[in-house]
Formats: sequence, structure tokens, C-alpha cells
Amino acid sequence: MSTRPNALNGMRHIAFTVLNLEAVERFYVDLLGMQVLHRPHRNLVYLTLGNDNLSLSRAKAEDRASGPQRLDHFGFICDEPADVDAWAAYLAEQGVEILSRPHDHSNDPGVRSFYCLDPAGNTVQPIYHPAVSGQRLAKP
Repeated sequence: MSTRPNALNGMRHIAFTVLNLEAVERFYVDLLGMQVLHRPHRNLVYLTLGNDNLSLSRAKAEDRASGPQRLDHFGFICDEPADVDAWAAYLAEQGVEILSRPHDHSNDPGVRSFYCLDPAGNTVQPIYHPAVSGQRLAKP
């Protein structure tokens, strides 16, 4: 194939293997408001916010021995800059480890975010970015 296919339409699927599936699922469902999309078996669950898919699977013994994957962070889009601050306050109240306070990005005007950790040690970035915030997928 010599020409690129139609443009991709965003990154809407992330998959993690985690040591404590129940704790990580509670973080994303109870604190961040994701919903269980599908649970094929007790060691795998798919979560969603309606326009994405987060796969969480229980780590096997051999996964633990090989060490963690090298993921820097991933983000959840906030619709308004003030939502970033509200999420930081809420998650801190819930005992979530906050790695950085909400801040404006000096190298990217209009962008505001902060970083926190999920129970598996993944860095999560709630972020407002004017180029993508407020956009919703059309419902079929």
C-alpha cells in the first residue's frame, strides 16, 4: 500500500496489566466516574467514559518478574480549565497521591493540568487543552 489510509480518529483504547485489579478498577470507576463496559472474566475488565476504552487485566506471575512497562503518563480531557482544579481537589480529598498541583503550561498557552497516581502507580493527567477540550463524539 503506497498511500496512507483514512486518518485515525484519536487514541481511545489503553490497556494495562495491574497487580491489584480491584483497587485500580475502584479508582477509575468510583473516583473518576468511568463505567464498566464489559467483564469477560474475573481477571479482565473494560471501562469507558462513552468515547474510549480502558482495559485492565490482572498481572500474571511472569508479568511481575519482567517489571513495569515504560509509560510516562496518559490524560483525561477536562472541558473547562476550572475542572482541572476541581478534579485535583476532589482526588486529593479521596487520598489519591497528587504529583503536581494544577498549573498553566507556559509552553502551551491555554493549557492547564496536574498529575496524580492511580493505585497501580500509573501517572494520570487530567488536562484542559483548548484544541481538544469540549469536543464530544457524535452519538450514532
